[in-house]
Amino acid sequence: MTISRRDLVKTSLAAGAVVSMPSLLRAQTGPATARTVRMIKSGDLRVFDPILSTATITGDHGYAIYDTLFALNSKFTPQPQMVGKWSASDDKKTYTFELRNGLGWHDGTPVTAADCVASIRRWGQVAPGGKLIMARAKDISKKDEQTFTIELKEPLGLLIDVLANLANPFLFIMREKDASRPATEQVTANIGSGPFKFNEALAKPGASFTYDRNEKYVPRDDPSDGFAGGKVVNVDRVIWENISNPQTAFAALQAGEVDFLEGPPADLYPAVESDPNLALQVLDKMGWVNLLRLNCLQKPFDNVKARQAMLYLVDQAVIARVINPDPKYSHPVTSMFGNDTLYSNDENTGWYKKGGDPEKAKQLFKEGGYAGEKVVILQPTNLMGLSNAAQFLAAALRKIGINAELAPSDWGGVVTRRTNKGSVEEGGWSILITGVPDSTLSDPIGAPWLGAEGDKGFFGWPKIDEYEALRAQWADTPTVAERQVLARKMQAVWWDYVPTVLLGQGITPSARRKTLTGLIGMPGALPMWNMQKA
Repeated sequence: MTISRRDLVKTSLAAGAVVSMPSLLRAQTGPATARTVRMIKSGDLRVFDPILSTATITGDHGYAIYDTLFALNSKFTPQPQMVGKWSASDDKKTYTFELRNGLGWHDGTPVTAADCVASIRRWGQVAPGGKLIMARAKDISKKDEQTFTIELKEPLGLLIDVLANLANPFLFIMREKDASRPATEQVTANIGSGPFKFNEALAKPGASFTYDRNEKYVPRDDPSDGFAGGKVVNVDRVIWENISNPQTAFAALQAGEVDFLEGPPADLYPAVESDPNLALQVLDKMGWVNLLRLNCLQKPFDNVKARQAMLYLVDQAVIARVINPDPKYSHPVTSMFGNDTLYSNDENTGWYKKGGDPEKAKQLFKEGGYAGEKVVILQPTNLMGLSNAAQFLAAALRKIGINAELAPSDWGGVVTRRTNKGSVEEGGWSILITGVPDSTLSDPIGAPWLGAEGDKGFFGWPKIDEYEALRAQWADTPTVAERQVLARKMQAVWWDYVPTVLLGQGITPSARRKTLTGLIGMPGALPMWNMQKA
């Protein structure tokens, strides 16, 4: 399959036009101060509860205002965070955790062990790793104000790793009265114990959100290292500006009215690199795997033949160019465990073919009984790469006779609509285009997108009992070599069922003014402590 520049959904943004475009922020806010950082995020914050949503921006919000019991350092090794001391019994069935001193909620009350117990139980309702802990737990209880225990029915050697999980939803600790809500019911109070306070008075939904330094936060003494170590805040305020138009966003960055632009369109990279005041920076060097989640509950993708058809239809090389035209930032990927993890493998990947196979895809749709049902593709219009991919995919489906339709909205709208399990006539969807950190694909226990639990699982809701039986063995498989064998078995089943279609691995740099330094480069989230502004 060949493709011309015109065939690509047009992503070009003329740099000269961008530079000359008048800035909206100049009239609204004036220049940024040395103690205030303004950031333009990839998307709009719609859901504030980081247990309710796996949206990346919601996780970023969680890292700002909440804290965690453990955190991963830059080598992905769990380190105590809110925990001061912990120990395990000789039989590895009882773990005791003592909170460190100085932990307090933004409302002035102290953090207690009861808060931690309630938070673990709520997180355990939705997170795959949390569900595993709850299934193994005999009891999770408070011993005193500073101490709680997790008592297991059988040992779980990966317990600390699971508590420090790298995939959304992260285990953020909330007040007991908030964490006592069901995980399906949104927490409405943005009160945590983390290094930033959410400024409710300055919140402008759809426009901007403001975070102020928590002056009473006591960081650990350790140096900052990944998500772990001391969370030292070096600025007074961080403002997330919601500017969906990439030209306007880039003009604001060039003018110095914002300091950071997350995931600028690839056509702007040369303009960033040619500006002496700006820099491109890759914060997540493992990158993200872009993928399709197919709605397994509704036609046509309730039929395995239709799902298999999508494996053959997708030409990863072309879609990668649509998402990111710069080839040095994108690579094909065929393993459900990603490209760069310990468990990446080539089991059952015979479907992969450079250029794709549209005729095979057409045949499989026919074998699956496709009868003209509408296929609705969620299109995030403010994420240029994914928006272009949605348009390209719709065109590819139409070429083989599929009734494809785009459902355009900003990413916040996609996050809202993707929860709808109904038919497309009831406001549901057929295809969700999203991305997940490549690093999380090494963790089938913690990553929701590697589960297959049916309608209680991740969006798309695949149900694969054989796969789930294999996944249940992961926590008790002691060595990497043995888990690599298990990973191959899991992948064989995964690609027979096809809950996901891969679009390639992409590494997306962010753009910042050179006066902003100290950004933490970790997969899955962008924390705001440690950064400095000259």
